[in-house]
Amino acid sequence: MSRKWRNILIGVLVAALVIAGIWLLSRSENSFRSKYEGADLSTDVSGIGRSNTYTSYLEKYANLPAVSEAVEVDLASFEGKGGEVCADGVLTADESELTWKVNVPKAGLYNIRLDYLTVESRGVDIEREIAINGEVPFTGASTLCFSRLWTDANEVRKDNQGNDIRPTQVERFEKQSAYCKDDMGYQTEPYAFYFNEGENELTIRAVNEPVILCAVSLTPIMKSPTYAEYAAAQPEVSASEEALNYSQTIQGESAVLRSTPSLYGRYDRSSALTEPYSVSNSILNYIGGEPWTHPGEWIQWEFEVPEDGYYNISIKARQMYQRGALSARTVYIDGEIPFEDLEAVTFSYSTGWDMHTLSDKEGTPFRFWLKKGSHSIRMEVTMGEMGPVLKSVEDSIFRLNQIYRKILVLTGANPDKYRDYNLKRIYPEAIEAMDLESKRLYKIVDDTVAITGEKSDRIASAQTLAVQLETFVKKNERITESFQNFRDNITSLGTAMQNMAESKLDVDLIMVTGENVNVPEVRSNVFQDIIHEVRSCLSSYTVDYNSLGDKYEDTDDVVEIWITTGRDQSTVLKNLVDNTFTAKTGIKVNVKLVLQDAILPAVVAGNGPDVVLSLSGWFAVNYAMRNAVEDLTQFEDFEEVTKPFTKSILEPLTYNDSKKIGIYGLPETQDFAVLFYRKDVMEELGLAVPQTWDELIAELPTIQGNSLTIGINFPDIRVVDNSVLNSMIYQNGGEIYDKEAKHTLVDSEAGVAGFKQYTSLYNDYGLPVVFDFPSRFRSGEMPMGIQNYNMYNTLMVSAPEIRGLWDFTLFPGTMKEDGTIDHTAQTSGLCCMMIATNNETKKKNAWEFMKWWVSADAQVRFGREMESILGASARYQTANQDALTQLAWSDKQLKVLKEQMSQTRGFPEIAGGYSTQRHLINAVRKVINTKEDQRETLLTYARTINEEIKIKRREFNLPVD
Repeated sequence: MSRKWRNILIGVLVAALVIAGIWLLSRSENSFRSKYEGADLSTDVSGIGRSNTYTSYLEKYANLPAVSEAVEVDLASFEGKGGEVCADGVLTADESELTWKVNVPKAGLYNIRLDYLTVESRGVDIEREIAINGEVPFTGASTLCFSRLWTDANEVRKDNQGNDIRPTQVERFEKQSAYCKDDMGYQTEPYAFYFNEGENELTIRAVNEPVILCAVSLTPIMKSPTYAEYAAAQPEVSASEEALNYSQTIQGESAVLRSTPSLYGRYDRSSALTEPYSVSNSILNYIGGEPWTHPGEWIQWEFEVPEDGYYNISIKARQMYQRGALSARTVYIDGEIPFEDLEAVTFSYSTGWDMHTLSDKEGTPFRFWLKKGSHSIRMEVTMGEMGPVLKSVEDSIFRLNQIYRKILVLTGANPDKYRDYNLKRIYPEAIEAMDLESKRLYKIVDDTVAITGEKSDRIASAQTLAVQLETFVKKNERITESFQNFRDNITSLGTAMQNMAESKLDVDLIMVTGENVNVPEVRSNVFQDIIHEVRSCLSSYTVDYNSLGDKYEDTDDVVEIWITTGRDQSTVLKNLVDNTFTAKTGIKVNVKLVLQDAILPAVVAGNGPDVVLSLSGWFAVNYAMRNAVEDLTQFEDFEEVTKPFTKSILEPLTYNDSKKIGIYGLPETQDFAVLFYRKDVMEELGLAVPQTWDELIAELPTIQGNSLTIGINFPDIRVVDNSVLNSMIYQNGGEIYDKEAKHTLVDSEAGVAGFKQYTSLYNDYGLPVVFDFPSRFRSGEMPMGIQNYNMYNTLMVSAPEIRGLWDFTLFPGTMKEDGTIDHTAQTSGLCCMMIATNNETKKKNAWEFMKWWVSADAQVRFGREMESILGASARYQTANQDALTQLAWSDKQLKVLKEQMSQTRGFPEIAGGYSTQRHLINAVRKVINTKEDQRETLLTYARTINEEIKIKRREFNLPVD
């Protein structure tokens, strides 16, 4: 065969293989309907699944006829605690529980609508629980959220660099109406509650925040009309020429109201089509983005029309966040959803701006009848068709974790893959549940593809788990072979659910136009893009992006502030400084974002700042030893300034140079450990939440007998943390150093006792030394764990499927002879410090700034702003006790945090102190890894620590033993 024909034949074969591959791929992409068709997916296997769900609740009352008459609740006739009749209704306090007798004319399902008025408090959403006739009807009724009203405090102003300064958000106190709905957004319609005919008891319990109830109504199930019904109800009139040709553009950033303070105007320099446009300055030119993602969050704009008539509405939007996903918004006109098509207006993925005219599936614009005058348009995040799918995913994750824990009891976390555990005989219900869950996951994949139009990476984990479960059912031995992989796949599905639940959207502008107006298309050409990129490149050489807000020349009356955390934090800080501190005191402030490594060279060279923010306490003492920072006790009002702080958080900032004891920083944040626990798992095991180490250890046999465990941080390579060990030393009556900081006391009897207690957790009780706490806590494999309380932020964001199933309490303590429990835990945090200077004006102004920065007012504003930008993941851990009570913690959480904060000890920073933590960690590792004698190991390392302290004290001309 000639080379030519051979090449032709090879080409034909390659083409055939490609076609075959495409055909096979298309077959694999087809529906999985055959996998689950005919199966009853609505039932759960005994012992596997959630109880008291809203779905099962509705099924009980599915065949009831609809009700048509609303029932008003007589608010003044309440019984219970925490209620007070006022001019606007009934003020319900933070821990209130009020019950009303409600006479219902006809048994059936009702929506519950609340008219309410917020009161000044911590500024977070109001949370309530509803019980009917003494029982919470379903789990979702325990977490009902109601939003506040937020608006700009003032007009947008510009700094002296030409950048827009975002206005501070303030709350507007006006009456609102809202239905009781699923706060996660998976159930898109308002909850339906069953009431018997005749007298019923309706109880509303406060979970978080006080609020005034103005009215409570039981209403027939809410249904929006179709567009045809809406259109038929509008008048048939001829519009004037003015109305037909009217056009009004509403800039997205000019929104007048929003449900959370994070939904403020933002700036975008990435596109030439954003209005208004600038590549060199930060100009507020759109709204939404990253924070506008959670169901129920809304933004409202106002506009006017000149005449009665029909108008079209177009939205210039951009959904560039998730490929293969739809962002949905419910559109309200004047507070109402005009027709059902506006319950979930979808925006598909696009890297650029698109103009979306509200229209039907054929593209015919909707005609909105508007009367002359002012109107409002509100866009609210909704899950739309994805809501039920996400609810199915959440339930599936819950059941999969139950299956995992059930098998875990027999096999342990690392089963022997060569052993036959005979799972089908021992746990037939688990195998049956796997089979059912596999079918459910296949259906979830199909439902997602049907909604989004493609099989994206986000749903791949569901398909992976479905295939794996199907394999487990057919070949039970594969369960133990891939057990850890099974757990990891469940975690991946949880992460995928979080991604799928995000519904981000940018809005540049909204156009309200008459029917004769052609809405312009949004398209950029090649020349615009090239010019935009060139201008962006050139501006990067001329604009100082590290200097924020108003920038001043460096003079004696200007305070130079360096901050080391991040751009979001520095931007919020500068905004607060300009709007409050400078406006009140007249002291000018420059804020610069820097890396920690840049501070020391700058200070040594004499080019450092006046104040540095957000550094660990080690920096303050380390610089104090070198006379590089100011002793803050020199200021007359120092004692007054530090009153809101615990003494423990000042310990790491204190330095004794043998001549005087000085404090060289002011605390910003304060972190400490608490005990996190899974309420559902502890209840399953019949265990109480332990208060002491003895109680915790006593529960270990039950926990470990079920192949579960407890997470206590071990100082491995990833987590260099000795706080639990140090806390045990404190609880045993020990100290880390002597009073003059000349040597360590960890080799005392109390120190040895604490060391033995800590290392025995791993040597005697087998606690794991390496673990991923959030993942294992989510699965329930680790139902208890000691973590710093900022873990709350992580779990709130990363584990929505266990919301309401976990909590935290005090750090485990030691019972004292008098019967009290010592819960002492080590604390640490970030601080601010003043660089040493001979300029008295600089020193005075820097002190004024530091006092303002750590004050309750500034800390509360900063904390709320950060949480409004980044959500619950950025809840601020302020050290100011007065500020802590005003942040978004519930009353129950605040009681735990305040109590634990009062029982903390700081880790003293001394000359040579770096060796203490290092060698204590080495001692712990040696005892755990080589099983050396605890006392001898600690004494050996204590001598090494003392030698290093002695060397460092001599280096700094300090007296030694």
